[in-house]
Amino acid sequence: MQRKVGQKVSGSVRVAEIPVAARDVKPAAPPPVARAPVVAKEEVRRPVASAPLLPTFAPIIERNQGESEHREFPRAQLVTRFEVWVDDEEGGRRFAASLASINVSVSGAFLESTFYLPMGTVLGVSFILEPGASPVRARAQIVREERGDGPEGRSGFGIRFLDFSGQTEVALARLFVGARLRAFAEDYLSSQRARSLPNELERVVDVLSAWELLKATSTEADPWQAK
Repeated sequence: MQRKVGQKVSGSVRVAEIPVAARDVKPAAPPPVARAPVVAKEEVRRPVASAPLLPTFAPIIERNQGESEHREFPRAQLVTRFEVWVDDEEGGRRFAASLASINVSVSGAFLESTFYLPMGTVLGVSFILEPGASPVRARAQIVREERGDGPEGRSGFGIRFLDFSGQTEVALARLFVGARLRAFAEDYLSSQRARSLPNELERVVDVLSAWELLKATSTEADPWQAK
């Protein structure tokens, strides 16, 4: 009598009773598990290349045309946001506005505006020269106004800076002389004299002395002259 496949004998299944075809079938392999690529230790320790330096901010510089707020300094064609305000006698803020500049110099600026304040009004001002920079803070005075009837057809008022807070005027000066001073310093610091000095402080003093000497002996080196 033919014995049936799968018939139990002593509580187990005999291998001989399973057809050969069934015995040769192997269970399907589990799908491979995705693993993160192995990074060599040398690659982990390798420093990431730094981003390239951004070009120096360089607005158009021009000589002033007699505007009282610019005096003898050149002006930069610079559109930036000025926060302006007027404080009352008790230190509270009684007026505030946000205006765009048309130009800026070390001694003043011209702000676009459709409203006007009395001549001689003293304002608090805060403005940023380039993205990411700290704001320049100052007190300023309104020294003139234009109501759209001038040669340039613009509307607004000129302000003259009276004083600055926290030495922020240095950032304003760098707008005009930073590129030339940097080029001068790089050239001078590569000289044999500068390399022979004992420390960084002495090199800084030497560079400043050389810069002042150049200004005093050559009209070509006037840092406020626009090129």
